[in-house]
Amino acid sequence: MRPDDWYSTQDLTAFLSHAGGFLRSRPDLHTVPLTVTETLRTGGLRAYGDEPPLFGALELDGQVRAAYFRTPPYRLNVTPLTPDEAEALAAHLVALRHPVPGVIAARETAEAFTAAWRRHTGARGTVSQGQRLYRLGNLTVPQPLPAGRARIAGQGDRERLIRWYGEFVEAVGDHAARDAGAWVDSRIAYGGVTFWEGEDGTPLAMAGVTPVVAGQVRIAPVYTPAHLRGRGYAGAATAAASRAVLAAGIRELLLFTDLANQTSNSLYQRIGYRAVADFAAYDFRGARRL
Repeated sequence: MRPDDWYSTQDLTAFLSHAGGFLRSRPDLHTVPLTVTETLRTGGLRAYGDEPPLFGALELDGQVRAAYFRTPPYRLNVTPLTPDEAEALAAHLVALRHPVPGVIAARETAEAFTAAWRRHTGARGTVSQGQRLYRLGNLTVPQPLPAGRARIAGQGDRERLIRWYGEFVEAVGDHAARDAGAWVDSRIAYGGVTFWEGEDGTPLAMAGVTPVVAGQVRIAPVYTPAHLRGRGYAGAATAAASRAVLAAGIRELLLFTDLANQTSNSLYQRIGYRAVADFAAYDFRGARRL
């Protein structure tokens, strides 16, 4: 396999024309590329930062076999690859002189690309996070539910949502992929956040959902303020958001968990989510100048 078997572009329309069918062929494994490219399509190419995104696809015998994207300054995101495909991608990106601060992908792919990137650049990869992708089977609403009710967040909740989004990003030890205000405004516009609120109407937890793309949505993020955790609010919000998605006729409902958080992994399994695949995020350090 040759590095030039990979195609690259900064033209989102051209990329989706070239690789969109491939991404839609596995909406579960490709949930992140599908939702990120939809955000870029509807919100503009600067939705995640000032530098233009880079997109790419691997085509063999007239068929797209894999795809990647990167929205600087964030990690490379790539669909599942064989070791040979990962090696060719690393060489392709080096030839483009494109910096890669890290990668996130299905675990075996992330491992293979990290090894290939080190061979080509000398960079060492360290695991930042292990994740598990789940798909909803049969929804089981947790019982007993905490006192309160579910409701969709609206414009009057904007400041709370901005604050909670920032707290969520800090809690998971990551950097916000989007400006908090822009994220909140887009979610409010399509009813993309469900609160679990107490009997007095005070929001206690939230569960977000991504826009519908290729018949799938993803629950993200789920957040409860630290002083309210352990009372079932996150499970209630997640179940309510999941039920609303199912009621809208969507059957491919996904979410990611941090493998280090056994509480959340157990919670989502009790609700009815079943494991699909493990993912890994690596950060790179010490690369030679490209």
